[in-house]
Amino acid sequence: MHLPMCNTPLMPDSLKVRLGLMMFVNYIVWGAWYVTISTYLTSTLHFSGTQTGAIFGTTALAALISPFFVGLVADRLFATEKVMAVLYGIGAILMYAITQVTTFPAVYTLVLLFCLSYFPTISLTNSITMQSLKDPGRDFPPIRVMGTLGWIFIGLVVGFMKVETSTTPFLLAAGAAVVMCIISLTILPHTPPKAKGSNVAVRDILGLDALAMMKDRSFLIFVIASVLACVPLTFYYSFTNTYLNEVGVENAAGKMTLGQISETAVMLAMPLIFRLVSVRGVLLIGLLSWAVRYMLLAYGDPGPGMWMFYTAIILHGVCYDFFFVTGQLYTDQEAPAHLRSTAQGFITFLTYGVGMLVGSLLSGYFVDYFTTTVAGQVIRNWRGFWMSSASMSFVIMLLVLLFFRSNEKIRPKVAVTATAAPSDVRG
Repeated sequence: MHLPMCNTPLMPDSLKVRLGLMMFVNYIVWGAWYVTISTYLTSTLHFSGTQTGAIFGTTALAALISPFFVGLVADRLFATEKVMAVLYGIGAILMYAITQVTTFPAVYTLVLLFCLSYFPTISLTNSITMQSLKDPGRDFPPIRVMGTLGWIFIGLVVGFMKVETSTTPFLLAAGAAVVMCIISLTILPHTPPKAKGSNVAVRDILGLDALAMMKDRSFLIFVIASVLACVPLTFYYSFTNTYLNEVGVENAAGKMTLGQISETAVMLAMPLIFRLVSVRGVLLIGLLSWAVRYMLLAYGDPGPGMWMFYTAIILHGVCYDFFFVTGQLYTDQEAPAHLRSTAQGFITFLTYGVGMLVGSLLSGYFVDYFTTTVAGQVIRNWRGFWMSSASMSFVIMLLVLLFFRSNEKIRPKVAVTATAAPSDVRG
């Protein structure tokens, strides 16, 4: 009589542990190489900034394409966990292959193929978690935080091992992908395709029905600012690790994990912030923080100015959460009930896809623009590079200040639910 009552609470806890482990390892696969790849490409393979930016942009290309994959395959043909296992197996092989090549065409092709296999898993891990929980609004955030902890963990490992200029991060990612393949086949709940047999349209996958929301001028300005903001954001993602290593910062990858720690802390504080500050105010604070962060990177140094580097990294939580997470919540709040998922897909396509792709290409171009060769030695004007990023952020802030007129606040009830939205293209 009493045994079933004792066992009942164990099932949800066991499920949460398994899903948390899935998130933890999944973000190890990404975080192992994402932060340090530009350092490896420029310092070891001696690729140009333009080549490095192009390779970094493969993540954005994958973000553009992965919604089609998830919509056509995972949602309609096969069980989610089986699709994930295949993708991780392919990803492990591709990660290992990257360690065996040194030319730009080969590296670019393999990284692109890896990203195409990996990025659908971000949506799939979120989907399998949402479908498995009885109360996603309450239980998803602590499970998703495990992904951030996985990113922090592998960043500390890479930094401690001092392997940022070697192929070791790719091997670590390959090993984690193998582990994820095993996890997918053994401990994840069976999740059959919900939309099997249904028709699919391109406009549904890309969320084009959300275009109607652009009639609201404030939302239109938000969308434009979001796409533009991805450019300076990608400058940070693409070349901060390279910069810190070049100027002599020890354990740069480990120190950069402070950004994810700060992101987690800020996210937990956001429900309180939303009660005090309007959407417009939060967006402006976020963009101002971006400009300040890039100025700190421009004028910091590994000696007496090291505090500037630490501050710039820690500001990442405010920079990212105050703009992108707030943007996800604002989109969810402004969208009609029947368009909420569609609107999120539309914003994700524009920012993580179009915006990040343009940003990746421009970041490489700007690095080359601020690079000169003297007596065979490559010299980079990093201060000019970072100040250009600061200027972009300030201009985007002015755009929001002058044309975004809504003084609406995010309702705390929505904030608690929507923080589950993935901030996934950055780690």
